[in-house]
Amino acid sequence: MRLAIRHNMAAFLSPSEISAATETMGVDRALIADRTYFVVFAGERQASGEYTEKGRGGAPSMVGCGGWGKRRTLYGGDASPGRDDRLSDPARDAARIRAMYTHPDWTRRGVGSLLLRLGEDAARTAGFAVIELGSTIPGEPLYRARGYSEFARDRHVGANGAENIVIRMRKAL
Repeated sequence: MRLAIRHNMAAFLSPSEISAATETMGVDRALIADRTYFVVFAGERQASGEYTEKGRGGAPSMVGCGGWGKRRTLYGGDASPGRDDRLSDPARDAARIRAMYTHPDWTRRGVGSLLLRLGEDAARTAGFAVIELGSTIPGEPLYRARGYSEFARDRHVGANGAENIVIRMRKAL
C-alpha cells in the first residue's frame, strides 16, 4: 500500500499532499474479516498451486489489492475518524468500493479494473443496486472510465496543513 501511494500519487500531488492523503488511508481489517478484500498476484497459477512468475524469495508477486465494503464506512483505515461499521442495507444503502492499490509496475495493465469488477460483481450478488467509492485524484480517471459519477468532494486538511481531496463517486450496478 505504501509503495502504491508514494509512487502512484507522485505525478498528481506534492509530497506534502501525499503525506496528508495517507491520513485518510490505511488497513481496514473489517474488509478482511468480512471476506470482501481481494489480492491479485502476477503470473498464471498452475495445478500445483504455484505461479509462473515469482517475486523476491520465490513467492508470487502481489500486484494489487482492493475490495468492497458492506459497511457504511466509505474510506479510511482502522484508526480513521468518522468510521461507521454498521452494516449497510442492500435495499436502501450503497455498497462501497474500498482500499484499491496497484503496484507501480502494474498500473495501466488492468489490475485496478479487475479489482473493481470483482468488487462490483460481489456487491451485486449480495443484493446491492448502487455502489459508491471515495477516490483519490489519481484514481478518478479509472473510475470515470468505468461509469462512476462524482456526487461530492470531501476536503481534509492534514496534520502538515496540506489539503487532501477525496472525490465521492457512485454507480448503479
